[in-house]
Amino acid sequence: MQRLLIVLLLLTLSFPLAASADRTADMLLVGNFSSGLLDGWQSKEFSGQTDYRLVEQQGRTVLAAEANNAASGLFREVEIDLSRTPYLNWEWRLEKAHPPLAETTRDGDDYGARLYVVVSGGLLFWKTRALNYVWTSSQEKDALWPNAFAGKNAMLLAIRSSDDATGVWYREKRNVLDDLKRAFGEEILRIDAVAVMTDSDNAHGSAKALYGDISFTAD
Repeated sequence: MQRLLIVLLLLTLSFPLAASADRTADMLLVGNFSSGLLDGWQSKEFSGQTDYRLVEQQGRTVLAAEANNAASGLFREVEIDLSRTPYLNWEWRLEKAHPPLAETTRDGDDYGARLYVVVSGGLLFWKTRALNYVWTSSQEKDALWPNAFAGKNAMLLAIRSSDDATGVWYREKRNVLDDLKRAFGEEILRIDAVAVMTDSDNAHGSAKALYGDISFTAD
């Protein structure tokens, strides 16, 4: 199923209802999971339901995701001014990884953990673009490739790979301005949504991951 095209359409149709986030002059907290909050996050189901829930892990609250032959995501519609807060910060931990998949094909388009940013095309939903930061099962770190369903409207960037251990927390910091320019060849100063997804429907497998707080910062 062309689920990323469906993601783009759903996000475009619902942007007017975008929720506010916790904001200071140089920080925007969009995923406040450690406070036990999922305010503003919406579930979108594409092929079965990934189980998302807040859990206690090592003395803090995190978002747990488990997919069994399923694909659904959690989305938060929030406008981010990348000229002010270009850095995306998050933590994630892969608990159960996929075996090596042919991730550039439709049958292998599954990821144990992914976080993506969405640039709305407005009413022209086919111009909506998404950059996926993924935990790859078969690509090299820093590899960049188009999604097998959505083509160059949805690019994937490998942040972690099968070389990285499961059961370990990793803290990430990405300059989204730079990554969007690399992915789409132009400067993009605003994004309109953030999402997390753990999925396993195309390869008919299972995966588990944990996600920590998500924020945008000035540096």
